[in-house]
Amino acid sequence: MALLRNVGTTLEMIKWEHSIFALPFALSGAMLAAAGWPSWHKVFWIVICMVTARSAAMAFNRWADASLDAANPRTAARAIPAGLLSRSFVGGFTVVMSLAFVLAAAQLNHVTLLLSPVVLVVLLLYSYTKRFTRWSHLVLGLALGIAPAAAWIAIRGSLDPRIVVLTAAVLFWVGGFDVLYACQDMAYDRENGLNSIPEAWGIRAAFWFARAMHLVMMLLLCWLLKLFALNAIAWVGVTAVGILLLYEHLIVSPTDLRRLNAAFFTLNGIISMVFFFFVAAALLLPSH
Repeated sequence: MALLRNVGTTLEMIKWEHSIFALPFALSGAMLAAAGWPSWHKVFWIVICMVTARSAAMAFNRWADASLDAANPRTAARAIPAGLLSRSFVGGFTVVMSLAFVLAAAQLNHVTLLLSPVVLVVLLLYSYTKRFTRWSHLVLGLALGIAPAAAWIAIRGSLDPRIVVLTAAVLFWVGGFDVLYACQDMAYDRENGLNSIPEAWGIRAAFWFARAMHLVMMLLLCWLLKLFALNAIAWVGVTAVGILLLYEHLIVSPTDLRRLNAAFFTLNGIISMVFFFFVAAALLLPSH
């Protein structure tokens, strides 16, 4: 029973269900690289890489931020501060997931194996960035934005500059919604010497930063579709993404953050799935 309880607590700690944020973009990158559906062998190991890398990153974040989480009323109930999991267990889990990620990367090709430690450095470094830069939101964006470029390399064994446009789009997408999410902790960050855009310039300015980042994301997605000459189906998908982003910004405001979790978790999960669905349809369905 204790083991099962630990498994459940660990899954809750790493928010495994939020893998849906980056996984559809990784699969989109793989499909663009294959110009269709890749082999199931490749898809399987890409998914394993995504799940293990994200699990390692989330666990390390909880390990690194345990003392900060304990002092923040919003996060004091997380697994380590609440005494549900020990720091040593979480540290060990991070190591196991990191090793599993490297082993999974080795199943794809030689280049993915060589680059896997670089990916881990980016993923784990993010946890410390709030201590020294207000731009940590973009580092988190890069951590997720690596996914489509990494999936491209997994399929082709090399990098095409066109897929970097999707990496940049994901970077600004994640950066934008992380700026909004950080508005909840503005006062705590200011009191404890942590850096963020809301901490530096206030909530109202943070909303404008988030809007600008999401506008850049939309422009990059349009550029991506042009670069890959995707058909009208993909353009419908990007239009749908734009509408969902607009709705996300309409349901929260600098004076009302009550629906922030709905905007952050539910809508962004839908956005990534919608994008993947329409890119997949554009690649798999005949144009005429």
